[in-house]
Amino acid sequence: MKEPEIHDNKIVIPSDQNLIAKVDEFVESRLRDRNVDDSIIADIAICATEVVNNGIIHGNKDDRSKTVTLEMAFASDEVTITVTDQGKYFNPEEVANPVDDANLMREVGRGIFIVKNLMDQVDIEQANGGGTRVILIKKLK
Repeated sequence: MKEPEIHDNKIVIPSDQNLIAKVDEFVESRLRDRNVDDSIIADIAICATEVVNNGIIHGNKDDRSKTVTLEMAFASDEVTITVTDQGKYFNPEEVANPVDDANLMREVGRGIFIVKNLMDQVDIEQANGGGTRVILIKKLK
């Protein structure tokens, strides 16, 4: 298994779900270094790993020759996490509302809904090269 590349506040992982724990450790350690409250760390880590997992499965289609990159940027009172895959652009408007009656029993489709509820801001855009870039912003205080 190829290992992630880590540079300060950036981690690049091959499209391998077995590496999700490494992303979680990376995110949590960077937040703990800044004395972020544990409850906020948990919310951010859940969202970051969900978005990376989506990039692996839905974006890169488990193609291990492709990577998912997560970058963290810190301001005085917030963190911005940018996750970029190398797959096909994901249009969030094409995802059915997971709380509609017709979708309540589906096994997929809740990740972005949960992320949007835990983070302060979520932006999804097309990345350079055609993949998907998800920008997560969370206030730290």
